[in-house]
Amino acid sequence: MRFHRIFLVFCVVIGGLLFCPSAFSQYQLSGWLSARYEKGKTASDFPQGTFGWLKAGLFLRGRTANIFNYNLEIQLKSEDRVEIEEAWIGIGAAESFQLKLGCYLIPFGKYNTANRPFQTPFIQTPLPQVHIYPESWRDIGVLAEGRWSSFGYSLYLGNGLGEGRNLPEGQQFKDNNSNKSAGGRISLKLGEGFEVGGSYYRGKYDEASERELQLYSGDLSWGSQGFLLLYEYDRAEIDNPAGYAQGTAKGHFGLASLKVSDFTVLGSYQTLNYIDPYHEWEPLDILSDGVGIAKDMHRWAVGLNYSPAPSFVFTVEYDFNREKTVELDNDVFLARVSLLF
Repeated sequence: MRFHRIFLVFCVVIGGLLFCPSAFSQYQLSGWLSARYEKGKTASDFPQGTFGWLKAGLFLRGRTANIFNYNLEIQLKSEDRVEIEEAWIGIGAAESFQLKLGCYLIPFGKYNTANRPFQTPFIQTPLPQVHIYPESWRDIGVLAEGRWSSFGYSLYLGNGLGEGRNLPEGQQFKDNNSNKSAGGRISLKLGEGFEVGGSYYRGKYDEASERELQLYSGDLSWGSQGFLLLYEYDRAEIDNPAGYAQGTAKGHFGLASLKVSDFTVLGSYQTLNYIDPYHEWEPLDILSDGVGIAKDMHRWAVGLNYSPAPSFVFTVEYDFNREKTVELDNDVFLARVSLLF
């Protein structure tokens, strides 16, 4: 029923635009499609190899009355799941300040707001970004952002993350407590192609508004004539109930890429250390004590992008996965095609 309701709302919106174009003075409709293939070794999720992960997105963007703009993005997350990725109304015409009201992607690090298949050089989400916060981390509230010359900023207030079995399962849209969470990101361009940035998030995540979750991120990037170097560090500090030590998660993500004609050669090194003695309880058993989380892993990834046109990207990737506490034969090969329209 959820799929049908979202699809019906989207059809009504698109139909209204087609038959009543004067309602929105300026608008743009665009989208993307992607699908992939994955085959891993014996201990991977798909040792036999499989096609799948069909994803798609539709953007409806526009401006009206010069001072108001809007953005609606609906995504097919999998073959049977449709979600609203973003839905906000913006106020402000100046580049230095804009206020967004509604559902927005959290400006945390460089990855979260640019996580769509045609925006990410690699197919697999990097280890820190997949374990330290939810995929396509979104919130409902208010977001202020802007840029002055080389300085950029984002500040937001929203419902925040809730409590789940782990950090990625904390995504929620209705607040589970009386606390409102806040955070932001700043960035500074230093010279040609060089940028540094920092992000912070803070909020109570349990139903009693007693335990706090803090997330930190620092990143730097340098790009010049088809060459890109990127580094990001993410960290989480998780308050646990009395009798349990604080949970922590931290990870590094490094990326190097070189573009030659229609091809881009990629290399990446990623780490994750995630220790939480309280969480990771069994599904549907949130009232019990967890069994604890202990992850210590790293990944080497190599890949190649082929893009003969700006709207088309074909990507191949091989991941060398390593765990410190257990030896698994779980390296994986992936291929993905992405198309913009």
